[in-house]
Amino acid sequence: MNELILYLVAFVLLIGHCLLAGKMYQEVHTNQNLSISDKNNWKLKALVFPAYFYQKYKATNTSS
Repeated sequence: MNELILYLVAFVLLIGHCLLAGKMYQEVHTNQNLSISDKNNWKLKALVFPAYFYQKYKATNTSS
């Protein structure tokens, strides 16, 4: 039973990671104010730590 709970937690974390990275990827892709290099940098960051870099992206996107 413990193993099943562990797999469930890992699955939920993985799905959350993928969904948030996809959401950030889509928002960065549709932003016309960014250069191609900036878009690529944000997209790569989204694959590593999407929750952290999504907050940083939102902060820099609203201040400019």
